[in-house]
Amino acid sequence: MSKIGKQPIDIVSGVTVTLNGQNVSVIGSKGNMSYTIPSGIQAEVVDGKVVITQEKGKEEFTKALYGLARAYIANLIKGVSTGFEKKLELSGVGYRAQMAGADINLSIGFSHPVKITALKGIQLSVTDNIITVAGIDPVLVGNTAANIRKIRPPEPYKGKGIKYAGEKIRKKAGKAAKAVGGAGTK
Repeated sequence: MSKIGKQPIDIVSGVTVTLNGQNVSVIGSKGNMSYTIPSGIQAEVVDGKVVITQEKGKEEFTKALYGLARAYIANLIKGVSTGFEKKLELSGVGYRAQMAGADINLSIGFSHPVKITALKGIQLSVTDNIITVAGIDPVLVGNTAANIRKIRPPEPYKGKGIKYAGEKIRKKAGKAAKAVGGAGTK
């Protein structure tokens, strides 16, 4: 049995959880989301908490989905109440990000500016070359941030590029440093 799946999920004030068979609908101040629970797993609301259980006799088939279903419902509740966000940093000489309406224009060393358009349900903002990707769906927020990072990932020699806030870039020694340190080793 999953240790995560056993834990009940607290329903935050201002959030409404509705169960309709295998469908879970969550409504909060930031929006509403729904999720279909896999067969063999049941959810019920008890004393302001959502409790996930497995059907008897089907534990072998549902043990892989038990903790997943609980984590997904917990993310729905967190998403509609507080939301999710990822921050990306631009590091490099002349690297800039500017808002253009709801879109972002990036100047990141290419011969042309790169335009990023926000998907439905995603809010983009820029402050001091830090791009913030926010929304209620953690998968959509994470994929959008990864796609922005993929445009110019940080390179290992100078560390220039787009990286997640707090990400450590392991820098490599260049050719000159290797030649000095590697001389006379034969």
